[in-house]
Amino acid sequence: MDLRIPSSTTPMMGAGMARRAAMPQAEGNDVGFSGALKGALQSVSAAQNKSGDLQKEVQLENPSVSLEETMVAIQKAQIGFQATLHVRNRMVQAYTDIMNMQV
Repeated sequence: MDLRIPSSTTPMMGAGMARRAAMPQAEGNDVGFSGALKGALQSVSAAQNKSGDLQKEVQLENPSVSLEETMVAIQKAQIGFQATLHVRNRMVQAYTDIMNMQV
């Protein structure tokens, strides 16, 4: 079983983010923060959907789905959701701080 996270779902860091943002994108692709946020939310949603599907298969006693695989998928979905909540809380706090600044 492969537990590595695909590179498309890992957060962009440092110079890699600048290179990716500066690269010309095909029309229709989101660039920048909104695109990264949208992609992250989609990957979290996909992980939650996958874990839900695996849970249903385990409950239906499908022999091709292992309990270990299901538990790992559930944990990945929970970690992704918790990270999403932390990002949301930080964004709300940043917005509140900016709105409370005196001009």
